[in-house]
Order: sequence, then C-alpha cells, then structure tokens
Amino acid sequence: MSQLPLQGIRIVDASVVVMGPYASQWLADLGAEVIKVESPEGDSTRYTGPGHENGMSALFLGVNRNKKSVVIDLKKPEGPAALRQLIATADVFMHSMRPQKLGAVGLDPDALLAAFPKLVFAGLHGFTASGPYGGKPAYDDIIQGLSGSAALMEQQSGVARYFPCIAADKTSGLVAAMAIMAALMKRQATGVGGMVEVPMFETMVAFNLVENFYGEHFEPPLSAPGYPRVLADWRRPYRTSDGYVCMMPYTNAHWQKFFQGVDHPELASDARFTSMPARTQHIEALYEITGQIVAQHDTAYWLALCERLEIPAARMNTLADLKTDPHLQATQFFAELDDPAMGALRFPGVPVLFDGERPPVNSVPRLGEHTHDVFAQAGVSADTVSAWVASGAVKAHEAQKMPAP
Repeated sequence: MSQLPLQGIRIVDASVVVMGPYASQWLADLGAEVIKVESPEGDSTRYTGPGHENGMSALFLGVNRNKKSVVIDLKKPEGPAALRQLIATADVFMHSMRPQKLGAVGLDPDALLAAFPKLVFAGLHGFTASGPYGGKPAYDDIIQGLSGSAALMEQQSGVARYFPCIAADKTSGLVAAMAIMAALMKRQATGVGGMVEVPMFETMVAFNLVENFYGEHFEPPLSAPGYPRVLADWRRPYRTSDGYVCMMPYTNAHWQKFFQGVDHPELASDARFTSMPARTQHIEALYEITGQIVAQHDTAYWLALCERLEIPAARMNTLADLKTDPHLQATQFFAELDDPAMGALRFPGVPVLFDGERPPVNSVPRLGEHTHDVFAQAGVSADTVSAWVASGAVKAHEAQKMPAP
C-alpha cells in the first residue's frame, strides 16, 4: 500500500510477552515503524511453540510481525544511554516494565518527558501504579482470575477456569494501541506528548462488566451482576443430529418465525418468550427447549431453515477449518511469506481494510536483526555502536539453529 495511516510514526517498544507486543503489532500493521527493543536473551515468546529456527517460534510470529529488532542490555552501564538515543528519535516509547524499576534503568517517565516533550510515554502495566496492587507482577491468568473472567466461567459451567485464550493480554493490547493513537492525536493538536498508563486489571474489569455489571448500574442494585443470557449453561452451539449449528434468534420477530417454522405455535404465544424482558428472565428454559428441538434434524436442515426465515445462523468452525473457510479465502485474509531460512509462513492477516486494501504482512524480525541499521538511522556513529557492542550493551543478530531433537 502506498500510504498507511501511521506511516511516519516511530515507536520504540520495550514490552515483552503478548500485551505490549500485540499492541505494537497493531501499530506496525497500521504503518508505524516499530523498533522492538529486546534483551540479549530475547523476548520469551521467541521460544514458545514450534518453529524451524531457534528464537523464531510460533507465538513470537503471532505478535511481532512488521517490526524491527534491536538488542540492548539495560544491565550494562551503557545500555540505558543507548536506549535513550533511540527514544530521542521516537514519537512513542512503550514498555511493560514494573513502574518501580524504571528509574534504575534511566527510564523515569518524568525525566524522559522533560527531555523529550513531544514524546508519548506509554506504560503497559498489570495494575494502575497508584493503587495498592501497583507494581505487582501480572500475567494473563492472574488478571483473568482477579477481573472476574474465571468466575464467569464457573457461573456458566460450574467449573472455575480461564477463557481458552490469552484474553486479558490481547484485550489490553488492543486498548493500549487505541490509547497510544489517541495520545498521538492529542499531540498533533497541542504539540505536547504525555503519559499513557494502560493497566491490564482495570481494562479487563471494564471489558467483563460491559454487559455483566447489569443491575449493579443502579443504586440500590436492581439485580446481582451478570447478564443472564450469556451466563446460561445452554448458551452454546446447538447439537444437531450430525454436528453443531450456531443459531441466534434474538428479536421478537426472530423467535416468532422460529417457533412457527418448527411447528411449535404454542411456544410463540408462551408468555415466557414473547418479549425481550421475558426471554431474558427465562433464558435457560428457552435455550434448553430450543436445544431439544434442534437435536431432531441435521445441520444442513437448520442452516437452510434459518436462511429461509432470515434468522442468523452458521456452522461451527474448528480452528483447523479457518484456513479453508470460503469467506476468508475469498477475501484473501491469510497472508503468506516465503522466508529464505524458514520456508513458507502463514499469518492471519490484518482484519481492517483501508480504501479496500488490506495492509501487508512483510516480515518478522530475528533477534537483533536491525541493531546496526536502527542506530545508524538514529544518528549514532559507527564508532559508538562498535564500543557498545564491545561492552555488551548492544548486540546484533547471530544466526541460530534449532537444537537437534
């Protein structure tokens, strides 16, 4: 594409694992130059999952495309100074270090913002720093437990468990990308940067309570928290005689058409199901009755009936099905790269389009692949970079092979 929305924006990203890297991947996908700053060991996700090359494993590929990699050892005396050289050229500095550690490595936000008043400084933390949890370590499982996610699973299924995806990391990463772009818009209007704090805990509490705060919106509360429809145990793909169907009658008209279409007019006039408030109150019974009806025919029957009745419905894809989904194929959603060392690589594409075009997936950086180039572009002399390399403060890419099985 000739021009992506964030082209010309430079982001120095010192975050690790998923939340921060997912945020910066979105910014990179939208055109920003993202410089990923890593320790000599590299982001731990470089070693999570299968891969053809050491340090280029599956999870790393999933959240670090379209970036550059620079290795800086902040434990070396020259490391913080090297990082400041990059920050001096950046529009955004983002990190996932605990706030109490920033001063020790020369990254105190007040000092950086005083030195670089146009900088957007984004701290991606587990918790708001000013609260009693501030500075505590946090990973996705911890945040899912604290934010009510595991309790929602228990309320629906009877078993306390986490969502089967790293939902807290990814949700918080999306919010972080949005907040950073908002801060850039403010800077464009005012000429001044500022501090952005994105806490995982508060982000996931807000996410979970969109529908589940429910009666707690009112004082006194009109009900316990929890949206009954999404917590119903029967809210699941309906089992058919040969598989599953995802069917969603929702409006009054949908349910009237459905009950008439399946020859159950008595349900169409049942007071429990004739209005949205009544259905919400009796949602478990409604879904259970519907499940019993759906089990009598195969999936094709229900897809055809719902198409005729204009009721939203779809088959249930497995994760393996997604590669061959006809819609995703027709819209050319998946991107493929031919890497000289790793061979053919496939990525889920950027889901948004600009003027009808999908932003490209260009590459995934090897550890320290761009160290020399990035410092040269930042105006650092070759002699200085060589001295940093000799001291171990920075490091360039070294080819790594997967260990023998």
